[in-house]
Order: sequence, then C-alpha cells, then structure tokens
Amino acid sequence: MVNDFLNDRKTKLEDFKKNIRKKQTNYEPIDIPDGLFVKCEHCGAAIYEKSLEANHSICPYCEFHFRMGAFKRLDLTVDQGSFQEIDQMIMSSNPLDMPDYPDKIKKGKKLSKMNEAFLSGTATIVGLPCAIGILDSNFMMGSMGSAVGEKVTRLIEYAMKQKLPLIIFSASGGARMQEGILSLMQMAKTSAALHYFDQRKLLYISVLTNPTTGGVAASFASLGDINIAEKSSLIGFAGARVIKQTIRQDLPDGFQTDQFQLDRGQVDMVVHRKDMRKTLYKLLQLHLERGEKHE
Repeated sequence: MVNDFLNDRKTKLEDFKKNIRKKQTNYEPIDIPDGLFVKCEHCGAAIYEKSLEANHSICPYCEFHFRMGAFKRLDLTVDQGSFQEIDQMIMSSNPLDMPDYPDKIKKGKKLSKMNEAFLSGTATIVGLPCAIGILDSNFMMGSMGSAVGEKVTRLIEYAMKQKLPLIIFSASGGARMQEGILSLMQMAKTSAALHYFDQRKLLYISVLTNPTTGGVAASFASLGDINIAEKSSLIGFAGARVIKQTIRQDLPDGFQTDQFQLDRGQVDMVVHRKDMRKTLYKLLQLHLERGEKHE
C-alpha cells in the first residue's frame, strides 16, 4: 500500500545518496504525538485520526470498518434528538467475588462513558419508531453478564409491550467469564424473551458487527427475523484457532468473515456502515403494520 511505496522510495533515495553522491544522510528523530495516526489492522495504512473519524471509522484505503462505540453508532443510525434511554441504572455487581472484576468494570465505564456494556432505549429512524439496543466493545469487549442480559431482556419486553420493532447491534466477545454460570444463563433468558416476542409477530432486526462471538452470537444476535452483518465483521462462536485445534483440520479461506457467513446463510445481507441507516429504514417501512406507507 501507500506506506510500502513510501518506504521503498525512501530506501532507494538513501542508497542513491550513499553510493552515488557519497553523502551520508543523518536524520533527527521527529516526535509525533500519540494518537495522531491510527494503523489499519487490515491493510496496514497509517490514517490520520481526524480523517478516520470524519469517515465514520472506515479505512479510506481498503474500507475496513473499525470498531465503533455505542453513542457514535447511535448518532449515525437514529434521528437526531429522538433517542430516549431506558434502564440506565442497571449495572454489574461482583456476585462471585472475582478479584480485579470491579476495577475492570470501572475501566469499562470510563472508556465507554456508559454504566454497562449495553445501551438501550427507543428512537426513530427517518421518523419510524423502534426499540434499539447497542453493545459497546469498549466496555469489557461488549461481554454479556447478568446486567447486560437483564437490559437486553427488558428491552425486548418493552418493545413487545409497546408493539415496537426491535433493532439490536451486537459487538461482543461473548459471555462474561467473571460471572461464570450466571452469565451463561443470560443466553437462555434472552432467547426465551425473543421467543415470546416472535409469538406476537413483531419484527426483530439483528445487526452483527465486528466482532460478534461467543454466547452473544449463540443467543440473541443470531435470532433475528433479519440478520444483517456489517461489512468487515468477524462472526462466530469459538475462535478460529480453537476450532482448528479441536477438529484437527484446516479451515476454509475467509472463515467467520461477513461474506463467509452470507454465503452459508448465517446472515441475510452484508451492509456497508454508510448504508446502514438507509437499509434499516427500508426494512422498517416494509414491515409496517397493515402495510401502511409512512410519509
């Protein structure tokens, strides 16, 4: 890419000065502030941080989608000023007295500016009302503990009571290991809530982002009436290395990528981040009760 080209040109120029012009070049180190540039984990390009933010955290060279916090995703998806948060004060405790767990929760709150890894509430998308939930990977990698499971379940129940379509953005490393079996129980809890939601014939759109793995992928994230994968997403249960060691076979190319899951029917579509709001609006409009058209 661009970095490789520049490095190659720099090496050739130094060789020319040293061997042809017989001139040694001395460089003084330049102090570049931390956080000024971000390296793309897909193509390796150095991206000016402000340019990356202006491009909705999408690499301008290869269009790799960087992870996005809950509030930024909310701003990109719903109508300005329409979001009303619910269950804000539901937070994790330390039921198993795991060491360092309270410190990790405190760090997660600071990084995400949220009380828990799941943001939930109601909003409108181009005027169409919906219940919406977003997992934030800045909070302990969006892991699902008792509090997250409770907030997801309450959002489902609220959407069911208000007869609202439900949209959940998942970004998670799975169940929260610091809560043991209590976190695993949230898989059954959220799935059961979605069963009752489905019986009411209400619409649930699940958006799987990078990454959606573990207990979240094995429960509510995969149970949408429509499952959407955001471009550049890693989607699966266990990690590829663990699977390879377990089955003792080489894995196919692109394993657990968004396109891999689409080709095998795990998701219904792959959507670019810049098209997500428009896509959700079209799906909500298509599923309006009695087919009435929204003006």
